[in-house]
Amino acid sequence: MNVDKASMLLYAVTDRAWLGGRALEEDVERAIQGGATFVQIREKALSYDAFLAEAKKLKAVTDRYGIPFVINDDVEIALAVDADGVHVGQSDMEAGDVREKLGPEKIIGVSVRTVEQALLAQQRGADYLGVGAVFPTSTKPDAAEVSFDTLQAICEAVDIPVVAIGGIQQENVMELKGSGIDGVAVVSAIFAAEDIETAARRLHSTMEELIG
Repeated sequence: MNVDKASMLLYAVTDRAWLGGRALEEDVERAIQGGATFVQIREKALSYDAFLAEAKKLKAVTDRYGIPFVINDDVEIALAVDADGVHVGQSDMEAGDVREKLGPEKIIGVSVRTVEQALLAQQRGADYLGVGAVFPTSTKPDAAEVSFDTLQAICEAVDIPVVAIGGIQQENVMELKGSGIDGVAVVSAIFAAEDIETAARRLHSTMEELIG
């Protein structure tokens, strides 16, 4: 599956902390119905079998809507469920090694914080970049913030799509206007909302305005 810039507009990253007894695939479907254009499952605490089961359920939903679906960090899970790809951080498997395991057709996203990291990731075969944290974030409280200037410099330095991540909410997302990003990756801005579909719809609309 190719990564076009339009599919990066509203990138939803899962977090089961907000489920409150609901099924993850139901929340993801609501997010897609509201306008999420890309989905990443992130699970840091589940066993392999439990992670695999959740990934299969989400893959069924994203397939139904034709939305790209990637796995955070875990190449083996991605292969097992035939996900569209994997997203890796700087401390995870290097993009070139991931490409060897996944093959040429899969999507590889890489988290970066500097122009140097961005250029290296692109050179090693990354299909898109996640840049952040652009704002303080409760999901990763120890994540160092990336300045607007650095975000802009990364967007100018690479040819592949760039999404901003980290602490992005409806209230602050327009602060990223003019940076050159192709989209935003969000967690709580969608999944912590009382009405997930409406939250996604509002963010999608704002992002169209921001990119346009």
